[in-house]
Amino acid sequence: MEIPEYVRALERAGQLLAAAAEEAGADAKVPTCPGWQVRDLVRHTGMVHRWAAAFVAEGHTSYHPDGGLPDLDGAELFAWFREGHRHLVDTLAGAPADVQCWHFLPAPSPLTFWARRQAHETAVHRFDAESARGGTPSEIDRGFATDGIDELLRGMHARPKSRVRSAEPRVLRVRATDTDDAVWTVRLSQEPPVTERGAAAAAQADCEIAGPADRLYLSLWNRLPFPQVTGDASVAALWRENSAITWS
Repeated sequence: MEIPEYVRALERAGQLLAAAAEEAGADAKVPTCPGWQVRDLVRHTGMVHRWAAAFVAEGHTSYHPDGGLPDLDGAELFAWFREGHRHLVDTLAGAPADVQCWHFLPAPSPLTFWARRQAHETAVHRFDAESARGGTPSEIDRGFATDGIDELLRGMHARPKSRVRSAEPRVLRVRATDTDDAVWTVRLSQEPPVTERGAAAAAQADCEIAGPADRLYLSLWNRLPFPQVTGDASVAALWRENSAITWS
């Protein structure tokens, strides 16, 4: 995917998130984020949007702390979210391709990183907001979902902070059943997971998690049950129990 595609996905996801949050109301519980109400979800995502935009807009070349959660609620909170989301979209859309700033995953450029990361951050939290509202959630494009699986497996969980570890070496295969060349081999050990993509890299797996890309994407982010698990289910359970990514 290219930067403009990520920016369009981010724009759509943020608009849908805001609409679902407003419809659900700030007090509504978020089933996919136990312990959170909609106000917590909106405060968190809005804070992340402003934090991300600052790296690109202000050119921070080292880590810069976030601005904290706002003391806002109800209509004021939703308006604050929309304003920050708009600022992030406009910042990413208008930034020069060679902008230099801090980022935390390998990427072709810092701008590509931030556009990709914020598109997926917002898409997952859009699903959270729609789970609070109820009803049928918005569709996720198959190609976007496949890209998100790749970012999660080969990016987010390649970092030293990943808690997906196994005392004994194990191999997890992740396969999107509706997308060509969407197979990942995840090698688990006492070190951070090591993931390769492609059928050529596929090894004999202890466990396979498979399903349509959109459902697989949300299930690997612990928003839905795994579509299909074959082999040793304890490996899938290890992922479920240890893969949560929290803000820190």
